[in-house]
Amino acid sequence: MLHVPAGMPATRRDALSRALATPPLSRILPLPLLAALLLALCLSLPGAALAGHGGEAARKDGILLVAFGTTVEEARPALDNIERLVRAAHPDAEIRWAWSARKARASLISEGKPAASPQQALADMAEEGFTHVAVQSFHTITGEEFHGLLATARAMEGLPKGLTRIAVGLPLLASTDDAESLAVALKSLLPKERKPGEAVVFLGHGNPHHPAALSYPAMQFYLTKADPLAFVGVVEGSPSFDDVAKALSERKVRTAWLVPLMAVAGDHARNDMAGDDPESWASQLRERGITPRPVLRGTASSDAVAAIWLRHLDDALKQLDQLDRPNQ
Repeated sequence: MLHVPAGMPATRRDALSRALATPPLSRILPLPLLAALLLALCLSLPGAALAGHGGEAARKDGILLVAFGTTVEEARPALDNIERLVRAAHPDAEIRWAWSARKARASLISEGKPAASPQQALADMAEEGFTHVAVQSFHTITGEEFHGLLATARAMEGLPKGLTRIAVGLPLLASTDDAESLAVALKSLLPKERKPGEAVVFLGHGNPHHPAALSYPAMQFYLTKADPLAFVGVVEGSPSFDDVAKALSERKVRTAWLVPLMAVAGDHARNDMAGDDPESWASQLRERGITPRPVLRGTASSDAVAAIWLRHLDDALKQLDQLDRPNQ
């Protein structure tokens, strides 16, 4: 399992050395955030000698849920469902939210609602005295957003008077076990009205430049095993619309259900997938004589799908304790 590695208990000077000795941060962490973190460390150095006499802070655990977010109000209940499930599984836990998409945060703020970035949420938790935090990603693949979250967690862990341990839970589709489980769980999103011979297309966001984009073609293998008329496509990258349309044509499909392979049925689902624009997947299928049947439900609205994320959260919580144990 991939988790943020825990360093040794460090003084402020140790933390500064570790931050400066990590070359990738300058490339994958936004420079303003990196500069702010280093400045805070430098300003705290004079008090390093005194800090060790105060003793370690009492342990305080928390959970930070991180999603891409959405600007569509109607799509947000899917994320409410996630919170409901997490609270049911961990009734005594202190839970916070953060949004990795700037537009999603801006939309919430414009409505007068709180909307923190992952780095701001972790900084706030440090200020509130949290020492151990399990950060759970509600992204779909281990792509750009997830790696940005990892970089933030690495930068925030072990800061003076801050968070001692941070463990990051994997996104939805991070292993072959995840893919096999997801192929079955996705059936929970399909309407009972689907008839034999009708196809279903699960549409993800995609990324033509990130190595994790391979997750989508890999997912197709497991989907085919679970349902020969189930297909994966992405808005950006591969499998493309042409790839999926060709597969549908070869199987003489006349009706295709369109379902988001995204946590929420937000802008991409409502416009790129189901919209009236000529370039939408629904419009293009219609032009090819295939009847599109959009389903505006994000994967986070399904308890069966969410169970995969919750399993990763459990792994992250266990990792917090493992990181605290001395080497045997």
